[in-house]
Amino acid sequence: MLDAVLGAAFRQSEIQIPATWGQGRATYGGLVGALLLARMLGEIGVDRVLRSATVSFVGPVAAGDASLSVEVLRSGKSAVQAQARLIQAGQVQAVLLASFGQPRDSHIVVEPIHHAPTFAPASTLPAMPYVDGVMPEFFQHMDLRWAEGSMPFSAAAPDFAGWMRFNNPIDQFGVVHLLALIDCWPPAVLPMYRSPAPASSLAWTVEFVQIPSQMHAEDFWQYRVQTDVARQGYAHTEAHIWAANGDLVAISRQTVAVFA
Repeated sequence: MLDAVLGAAFRQSEIQIPATWGQGRATYGGLVGALLLARMLGEIGVDRVLRSATVSFVGPVAAGDASLSVEVLRSGKSAVQAQARLIQAGQVQAVLLASFGQPRDSHIVVEPIHHAPTFAPASTLPAMPYVDGVMPEFFQHMDLRWAEGSMPFSAAAPDFAGWMRFNNPIDQFGVVHLLALIDCWPPAVLPMYRSPAPASSLAWTVEFVQIPSQMHAEDFWQYRVQTDVARQGYAHTEAHIWAANGDLVAISRQTVAVFA
């Protein structure tokens, strides 16, 4: 199903968002970002290398009809800046601003300061079960293996880490699928909650450090998130994502509205 909906977004502006990807009263933010990126790549070409993608969640994206539009803001020799919008019922519900940049030779090299954590192998950790009616619908598509930290709603310290991948097979796993996957973890402050209550992303930025040349849907990715600060009903978090071989792939930053 994921391949089908992302493929439709790549080919055309009018799409149908499936109901099984719900997240409370809205559609899962990772899918929203991936749909916008797919439409953008359909317009500018898949040979562009994504460096940064920022999604603003303007309003709750509902299941059903949606329109996607793309505007190329600037196209240079190596860099492209573009914007995509998701529109429902005449209202802009989400906006993606993306920056693409082709590789270039440079003598400036700084190795990552955040190294891949040493987790127990994913095969030895239990998969997070999906409980219908209790968990967001999109969790049924995810395979999450908790490795560090506490579960949501446990009145514990924030932040956690683990392994992630999709449950279902994907024919050609690419950067659009990776973007859809990265957002699957709960907000980092949810372990602090004493009982279930909502939290909602306002803005989400993913910076791609190095996209692997070959990616496979069956591979697990490592994820670790930390909360920089939370106050006045908003949390600011940063997560790092590593490939199975330990290479740092992406840095994910979020501003989250907290309702607890």
